[in-house]
Amino acid sequence: MTHTSSLRKPLLAAALTLLALVQPWAAMAQSGSYPDKPIRFLVPYPPGGGTDVIARIVQTPMQQALGQPVIIDNKGGAGGSVGTEIVSRAAPDGYTVLFTLSSHTINPAIFAKLSFDTVRDFEPVGMVASLPQILVANPQVPVKTVAEMVALAKSKPGMLSYASVGNGSPGHLAGELLNIRMGIQMTHVPYRGGGPAVTDVIGGQVPFLWVSIPAAAQFVKSGKLKALAVSTLKRSAAFPDIPTAQEAGIPDFEVDSWYAMFVPAKTPKPIIDKLNRAINTVLADPSVREKLLAQGSEGVGGTPEALGKIVDAEIPKWTKLAKDANIKIN
Repeated sequence: MTHTSSLRKPLLAAALTLLALVQPWAAMAQSGSYPDKPIRFLVPYPPGGGTDVIARIVQTPMQQALGQPVIIDNKGGAGGSVGTEIVSRAAPDGYTVLFTLSSHTINPAIFAKLSFDTVRDFEPVGMVASLPQILVANPQVPVKTVAEMVALAKSKPGMLSYASVGNGSPGHLAGELLNIRMGIQMTHVPYRGGGPAVTDVIGGQVPFLWVSIPAAAQFVKSGKLKALAVSTLKRSAAFPDIPTAQEAGIPDFEVDSWYAMFVPAKTPKPIIDKLNRAINTVLADPSVREKLLAQGSEGVGGTPEALGKIVDAEIPKWTKLAKDANIKIN
C-alpha cells in the first residue's frame, strides 16, 4: 500500500502538469475555430428599451462580420444586474456576450451587494455607441420647459415622480442630479426597462421620464411624449432643437450614456479580439452609423483597453454622486 501511495504523488503531479500545458492549447484551438455556432447577445433590459434598440441595429451586420447567427436574449431586472449576473457565470468561450448600458459602472456604486464584480468578472470587448439621456413628459402635463417643471415640483413637494429604466440606470442618476441641483423632491419610479417605462409615461401613470433617446425617439417625433432636455453638454444631433440640461437652467449637469460589449472573465484574448474587430467593422459602415444617429446615438468603437479605462474611471465618479445623492439600493 505504501509503495502504491508513493507512486500516486508523482503520477498526480505529472497529470496536473500535463493539464496545465493542455489548457492553453485547448483555448487557442477553440479560439481558432471561433465562432462555429450561434452567439448570444444577452441584453439585461426588456425589449423596446434603448439597449435593446441599439443591439438590434448591430445584430444583423455582426452576424455578417462573424459568419454566425447572433441571438438577442433579453433578461431585464434590477437595473441590468439580473442579466449581468447570468453573463458573469457563463462559460468564457465567446458565445455569451453582455450587451449593456453604462449602468454597468453605476450599479457597483448604488447596490449594497452585487453577486458579481464589475471589473474582475468581465473582460471588455468594445464600446458600441454613446448618447444622451432625454427628459420627457406626458403631453398632458402642464409644462413646456424644465423651468416650468421645476416650478411645478416646488409647488408640490414630493408629489411629482419620474421614471427610469431601473435603479442604477443613467436616467436614475440624471433624475437625482436634477433634484440636487434644483432643490426639488421628485420621486424615482424604477422600471425593468425603457419599453415598460415609456408605455406608462405615455399612459399617464408617471408624468416624467429620463431615458436613453432610442427608447423615446419615435414617440417624441409622433407627439406621444414631450421632450424637455437632454443630459449631455452638447445637443443631440438627432434632436437639435431640444436644449441641453445646462441650457435649460440646470447648473453643472452632465450624464452621458453608452452601450458596450463585455464577455466573462478568462475569455481567451483571440476571441475578444475577433469580437472587437467585428464590432469595429460594423461601426465603420455608414448605413449602421446612420441608423444609430436616427436613434440619437453616435457609433464609437475602439479597443478593449479603451473601454476598460472608461470602466475604471467611471466607477469612482458614480460612487461619489451616489454618496452625494444618498442613493443606495439594498
